[in-house]
Amino acid sequence: MAAAGVLPGLVAQLDPSRATVAARPSAQMEPVHRELLRRHRWLLSEQLQVSDTIVPFLYQEDVLTRAQVEDIEAQPTNIRRSLKLLDLLPNRGPRAFPCFLQALDEYSWVRDWLLRELQTKPGAPADVWQLPDSVLQKVPSDRELSRLASCLGSEWEAVLLDLGLSAAALYRCQADHSLSVHGAALAALLQWRHSGGKNATVQRLAQSLQAAGVHVSVLQDILL
Repeated sequence: MAAAGVLPGLVAQLDPSRATVAARPSAQMEPVHRELLRRHRWLLSEQLQVSDTIVPFLYQEDVLTRAQVEDIEAQPTNIRRSLKLLDLLPNRGPRAFPCFLQALDEYSWVRDWLLRELQTKPGAPADVWQLPDSVLQKVPSDRELSRLASCLGSEWEAVLLDLGLSAAALYRCQADHSLSVHGAALAALLQWRHSGGKNATVQRLAQSLQAAGVHVSVLQDILL
């Protein structure tokens, strides 16, 4: 299979001598793995039942702490549990992604698809995105902003701050939607669009996504 050559290299990262890496606050997931999970977070959240085997395996492998497991399990729906897991993984060290792949034994089609994605999109630079000028200049709809909010995850605050929302406005959105990252992000995006008017364009969104370190190709998935 095309993806077969990728998995051994990832599994090699699971050497026990590196088992403490994930616990270090400064340890980060490889950028290409982080971008892959971000790009496909909504699809993954719809495909996976994370409570059954995935979260227990990641806890067993010291990728997740007990408190993080409890935080995931406290989410009211399976999709929200999956999204919470995908929010946590990028900050759990370089072992997090290969361990996540190992946890997908019952979802082999998802694992194979992720591995194919790694081979077909090897570290594409952030400016590799093509949107028509008519799309770049338009004001995004409610539906498009909702889909973007689902994709942003924990980076939503950095994006909205770059878009010009104040810290106080972000705090109000968080307070009004304390149980939903998606709800808080969407409320903030709608507020930005309302205050920006005709200047609240897709192009302006793309600039802030890049500034916050979010791969702007996420807009292609949402808009095209």
